[in-house]
Amino acid sequence: MKKKIYIQQWLDFKPYQSQKATDSYYLKLSNEVKHVITTNTQSLVLQRYLQPQEMDMLACFLTSYFEDLISETNLWNSFIKKHKELYNRQLPFYFLDEYYEDEINLQDVSFLIWYFMNTIQEEKFIAPLNDFIVETAEKIMGIFDKAWDYAPENEHLKQFYEIAENETDFYEARAINDIVVFQSYLFYPDTNRIIKEKELEIIENPDAKENIRMFLNDNRDDTLHKSHTRLLSLTAKEWASEIIGENHPLKKDFLNISQRIRGFFFYKGQDNENVFIEHIASSKKFNLTKKSFDNGDSLQEIDTILFMGIVQWKNEWWFSGIFFQQPFNADLILDEKNSMEARMQVNFIDHQTENVNDVLAQQYQAFLEFNNGLPIAFMSSEKVDGFTKNYMEYFNASLKLSAKKQKEAKQRARDEGYFGTENEPKNYKEISDTALVFFNPKSGVEIALAANNAFPLPNNPYFDKAESEEHILRLLMDESLSVELVMHCIDNCKSKLPFFKEGEGKSYLKNIDFLLRFWKKDSYHTKPAITFTGTK
Repeated sequence: MKKKIYIQQWLDFKPYQSQKATDSYYLKLSNEVKHVITTNTQSLVLQRYLQPQEMDMLACFLTSYFEDLISETNLWNSFIKKHKELYNRQLPFYFLDEYYEDEINLQDVSFLIWYFMNTIQEEKFIAPLNDFIVETAEKIMGIFDKAWDYAPENEHLKQFYEIAENETDFYEARAINDIVVFQSYLFYPDTNRIIKEKELEIIENPDAKENIRMFLNDNRDDTLHKSHTRLLSLTAKEWASEIIGENHPLKKDFLNISQRIRGFFFYKGQDNENVFIEHIASSKKFNLTKKSFDNGDSLQEIDTILFMGIVQWKNEWWFSGIFFQQPFNADLILDEKNSMEARMQVNFIDHQTENVNDVLAQQYQAFLEFNNGLPIAFMSSEKVDGFTKNYMEYFNASLKLSAKKQKEAKQRARDEGYFGTENEPKNYKEISDTALVFFNPKSGVEIALAANNAFPLPNNPYFDKAESEEHILRLLMDESLSVELVMHCIDNCKSKLPFFKEGEGKSYLKNIDFLLRFWKKDSYHTKPAITFTGTK
């Protein structure tokens, strides 16, 4: 592994493409870092997990951390600040008796090696206190200590993470969000790598060839607004708000950027400032600011169907993503109005105005009554559909709605074109013989497969102690299983599970929230699984 790192590899970690004055210095430093991580006594362990190209990436990644602190671009310090805000300490895992904010630290380098290795590869979870991590970090700190007093600031880099205090253009804000999660070093092994892989798939897809630019733009915009990072499960807008700083006037505006609504709309007219559109699936109306939309002149006929993405910024709806139009199509309209996925695009708006917590509380109380006072039920997988169907019938009966009220509710939905959807029975047995049904207080009914052996509870006849570790690890690391279900296991079962009494499992408990954010980055923040219909 004698090949040196070249400038283009270093520039892959930058939000710019052409070499700047300080890049030669940091490229040289990256090669020094590579030398120590490939020649120290622990290098063989590193190479067991990382390919040669990934060793180069690790060297550039760690050197970029050093450059970040020297240049005061505020990426690493934003992570430290946010972690301290959440957990009252700068970092997880490591002793911090001697830790100096705004300076390089051994704990930082150790943590970054751990983060990089567990993000760039997912085949094996590597514990943070492994000797090879700490010993490698000590060697790298020797290089950084010598360079600390003389390293040059990259002033060009800093400007990519700044925005004018009086900026009103959403696209300027979106550009910083994009730079932070798709072009910065800190998320290089994470969201940066994911967007590159998705874009490569699109480029290599022959079906996307004719509209390649449209597919790439839509994918990037969609991923930008939906993705969370493995570090703290934060979104691009949340990281950007941290990086621009507490005192920046736009901090709250970044945090208030809405979720993106992507789908079919009716064109309903326009004036000098806005284009009026109506979301077909939900019948919700939006004023799309013309500051963001240049295609108003092409819209002539009312109820023309538009496909587009929109985002709210500073209390205005902005076009974001792709746009195309097509003539009125009755079949498409009916499909949209009866598509639960399309209706769910606007769930976040309803959840701001409707009292979702009251609905969930009613459902939870009914579940307890239905399930002998317990929030979790264990069963063979073929009984899941019957159990959930019977529960929903019990809940509906508990509302004690008169026949007239039920008829009116159904009519309101039909007036919007919603006639209901039939859920086809799922063959859960293909995945697991056993299952559990859990009422998640934050979302509603949750079904989990291949997890029963994590719950040594009196009402679980399927618990097998010998296989408990496998199910616990699935519970912890599988994004499809909620944080609330994990915590139900830990809060009620940890004293009965050997996994949590010693070794790695016991150590997980000390930083369990951080790790759950890491493992379940896109599902950590549980959302209500409730879609309102017939609300007009």
